[in-house]
Amino acid sequence: MGRFLIVVLIMLIHTALCRADDKASEASLRKHVEAITKGESYRNYRNIKALDRTADYIYKVFHQQTENVFIQAFEVDGKEYKNVYASFGPVNAPRIIIGAHYDVCGDQMGADDNASGVAGLLELARLFAVADQSKWEMRIDLVAYSLEEPPYFDTKNMGSSVHATALETNKTPIVGMISLEMIGYYDDEKGSQDYPIGLMSLFYGSRGDYITVVRKTGSGKFARLFTREFKRKGRQNVRTKVFKAPLWLVPSIDLSDHKNYWKYKWSALMITDTSFYRNKNYHEDTDKPDTLDYFRMSAVVTNVFKAIQSIMS
Repeated sequence: MGRFLIVVLIMLIHTALCRADDKASEASLRKHVEAITKGESYRNYRNIKALDRTADYIYKVFHQQTENVFIQAFEVDGKEYKNVYASFGPVNAPRIIIGAHYDVCGDQMGADDNASGVAGLLELARLFAVADQSKWEMRIDLVAYSLEEPPYFDTKNMGSSVHATALETNKTPIVGMISLEMIGYYDDEKGSQDYPIGLMSLFYGSRGDYITVVRKTGSGKFARLFTREFKRKGRQNVRTKVFKAPLWLVPSIDLSDHKNYWKYKWSALMITDTSFYRNKNYHEDTDKPDTLDYFRMSAVVTNVFKAIQSIMS
């Protein structure tokens, strides 16, 4: 009987560990957000030391999960900036890019915008590192970008533009791209959610209690497949809604790094809490770590991981 109880205990521990290996940790996400947002100066384009400190932290955390960590340095207006990326899976296989920017706009902590997205990348690195990669036929690159924010937004100097252009120049095969752009802020109150077009509230509701997958019409096979899997995995813990529209009708659907992959006709999308349409801390000094919902943020990251796992299997 004693031996039976020991076997049962071992099985329960093994099951708990397996579950921990396929779920993003709320505690780890909070730790990463706090680490990224702290410091004497703000990680905007003027403060190279702050950006480098953040890049070093991202590199260190990535390197705990894989030896395949790289710096893509680039120069803008006489200053050096850095993208940091980690790779998982077959070296020469077609790639899935999951990216998030780590710079901020002005003098603010930028917890939701976009320490939340970068924290998601760091947790995904941990999850992919322990995943079974034996049957993977694609490579995953997790990329942390600099210079997404003004004054470089919508220019060739965006870190994601530099990254996408290098892939195109090298004729790298790309399956698709996901931008994690503000994934940590939620509000269950009525009237907490705004929209670029007022009539959208009739279809999507007035509560900011969900995560969105944002796509443009004709966004390609990967975007369609990922959206289906993400919605299927996300039935628990966090609601998922899909915004799909022509870019000419809703211009705000391209307000992040995925736009630079659309430029090369790759299938790309954005996962977001809808930014300033919900979070009034956007680009303000009130965008702090304690305003985020780490439970739902964990669910979002977990669902990204599981959706990618479904695509890879």
